[in-house]
Amino acid sequence: MNMPFYVAPEQLMKDRADFAQKGIARGRSLAAIEFDAGVLLCAENPSRNLRKISEIYDRIAFAGVGRYNEYDQLRIAGIRHADLKGYTYSRDDVDPQALANQYAQMLGQIFTHETKPLEVEILVASVGYRPDGDRMFHIRYDGSVSDEHGFAVLGGEAEAIRERLGRSYEDELSLSGGLKAAVAALAGDERTLGSGELEVAVLDRLDKGRCFRRLESGEIDGLL
Repeated sequence: MNMPFYVAPEQLMKDRADFAQKGIARGRSLAAIEFDAGVLLCAENPSRNLRKISEIYDRIAFAGVGRYNEYDQLRIAGIRHADLKGYTYSRDDVDPQALANQYAQMLGQIFTHETKPLEVEILVASVGYRPDGDRMFHIRYDGSVSDEHGFAVLGGEAEAIRERLGRSYEDELSLSGGLKAAVAALAGDERTLGSGELEVAVLDRLDKGRCFRRLESGEIDGLL
């Protein structure tokens, strides 16, 4: 009888993390930034049909980078979770932190127990009735969660983009200022990004109703 091949747990976790990071790095990045009237989400995405940014619930948005089929499954699961909770209790009971925790448990379980981890990073963002109620939760492939303030960056070259965005970010930016800062950080010094290469959505700070809306090419060009 052959003995099973032994791999140290530390090496196994490192190999899975390296695998997931390489898959995520092959994709294009995404940035989210708080502005004076809500939360802006901006992704480098030339596709008009395969969306990285979507609505989850009235005041909650979802964004993902990495393998499209994997983060789209997470998006659908989040919508079902939010709809069920809102229907069972109240629409006000749908909490972005609880949703982020659900995602973290799901990703952590897969990373620890499955052969292949999900090659994704996701963001759960929500807009409050006041600026201090805005929330952004960054969930990584291994289930770790970070509560981001001001701005968040996902995907390949995240550190470089985060550094560029940190230099231009200010409190109470306008929508135009926030979009310019996000696009400049995503593009870097040697490229320019136009509306045809961007997917942009905002969570507007409304008193009631659905706060999520997409920005079309004409509006993006005007803001830039």
